[in-house]
Amino acid sequence: MCGFPTPTDTVTPRQPRGRERAISGNRQTSWAFADAFVAEEDALRWARDRAREAGLRSVSPGTGAALRLLAATVGAKAVAEIGTGTGVSGIHLLHGMRPDGVLTTVDTEPERQQFARQAFRAAGFASNRARIIPGRALDVLPRLADSGYDLVFCDGDRLEYLDYLAESLRLLRPGGLVCFEGVFSNGRTVDSGPQPTEVLRQRELLRTVRENQDLVPSLLPVGDGLLCAVKR
Repeated sequence: MCGFPTPTDTVTPRQPRGRERAISGNRQTSWAFADAFVAEEDALRWARDRAREAGLRSVSPGTGAALRLLAATVGAKAVAEIGTGTGVSGIHLLHGMRPDGVLTTVDTEPERQQFARQAFRAAGFASNRARIIPGRALDVLPRLADSGYDLVFCDGDRLEYLDYLAESLRLLRPGGLVCFEGVFSNGRTVDSGPQPTEVLRQRELLRTVRENQDLVPSLLPVGDGLLCAVKR
């Protein structure tokens, strides 16, 4: 599977079944605890409800908290987001950014962006904190400034992730951070069985990021997998 582990690669000695169940249960409890560690406000819950009604994926609370932390860590003043959705990830990013920071967020669905606009306002962010651009990401990103961004968050079309990576490397300043949501593909990325094109593209993205000498990568086990890399 081109360098990615499969379940058959495990070499840990088997535990008694009762012990395995206890370990599995503890892990699930720990993951649930970590996911809920940062409490979400009313505006976030409202945005999540709008996403659920529209049949959209939104980042998990744990992923949102990680994005908030990462934006704060790089002192983000300019962030580009691919996939506005209803504003869930955008609120987390804005919370982590500098008070004078601006989020540039792109989505193909203007109706969803209206929900995001309402959610940002409800979360207490001034209208000039978010630049909301309707359109296809690969049409919009080339118009953004080279080396003008501290963080790029990608949560759009999974088939376009490699293209987003190329654009992100141009957009990011040295020391900037790119993040990709959903790289576990609900566990299919490490499944040895036949997989759809989307999953194959995810595997290619993981290889590309890991092997790029200009990036310092890490794969965070939050939500459905958050692939992050710092541009040297």
